[in-house]
Amino acid sequence: MSPRTARTVRGILGTVADAVRSVVAPATLVEQTETPVVVEAPDPAGLYTADEIPAVETIEAAAREYDRAADQARRADRSKRAAKKVLDKLPAGIYGTWRIFRTPSSRQTPDLAAITATYKRLGLGPVPMKACAPSLKVELVDVVPTAGEVLAGVAA
Repeated sequence: MSPRTARTVRGILGTVADAVRSVVAPATLVEQTETPVVVEAPDPAGLYTADEIPAVETIEAAAREYDRAADQARRADRSKRAAKKVLDKLPAGIYGTWRIFRTPSSRQTPDLAAITATYKRLGLGPVPMKACAPSLKVELVDVVPTAGEVLAGVAA
């Protein structure tokens, strides 16, 4: 491989890595000097109307359960990653009472390196990207709003 080809391949891989990071962790591409501001996405379509909103107690119970489940999922993901670090390095075989093996995935993902190369070759500019769906977040607040403030927040 010539040095020029190697530089081109490294450049494409760098572009693809930046594209992936811009989707997965966009903050890693920018130096942050200040505390990041939490930006809220606009509400999606198909939400409850003012007449359909459940009782505050029902909403609180759902938010509490969502927060608990999300915390459990984060803990489970950390445990799974730690275990996978060990298991990924093992060759297929039986270890005690556990069989370790791999199966091919049926999932597919776009080949960003090939797409980027095609766009570059055809002079189409950067590969178009679209934002992911906004993430639902819940947080416990100290102040309990009155009924009028709850409805005012919905009407806004």
